[in-house]
Amino acid sequence: MGTAIILGTSRPQGNTHQLAMYVADRIAATLFNLADHDIAQYDYEHKNRHDDFLPLIKQVLGFDRILLASPVYWYAPSGIMKIFLDRLSDLVTIEKELGRALRNKQGGLLATGCDVILPSCFEQIFELTYQHLGARYLGMLYCPCNDQIDIGANKTTFDTFIGSLHVG
Repeated sequence: MGTAIILGTSRPQGNTHQLAMYVADRIAATLFNLADHDIAQYDYEHKNRHDDFLPLIKQVLGFDRILLASPVYWYAPSGIMKIFLDRLSDLVTIEKELGRALRNKQGGLLATGCDVILPSCFEQIFELTYQHLGARYLGMLYCPCNDQIDIGANKTTFDTFIGSLHVG
């Protein structure tokens, strides 16, 4: 039933947004921008259970493939993406049925950053998260860029990743 891209970035029209839009346009994916949702930090008492996290997850579960998109900040996901990842804990504690619905989904990663070659520690966060949730990890599309993403110079790399998703 298609692909959802969950975008977590501080710059609304920045490099990661542009990469996510490039991919979304080519595979007819639906983009969910975390900046459009009020998602509180994880807390052990689950006082935040009435924010936008669970409604967002329920929407995303309608898709077979879930791509997460984040810039690289100090070899880690953006703050807003980290909060989203932390809240996945809700799906293995208080919302187990929703968590089980992630099993057998496919997931991947879209990322941009300043490093020419990204250290593996960044990707491992996402790969292990998908693995823990029972989703099949499809890999990462990483685009090194400083001030501005260069779609033209990276088109072959982008299209190769998109082709690996096996989407028509």
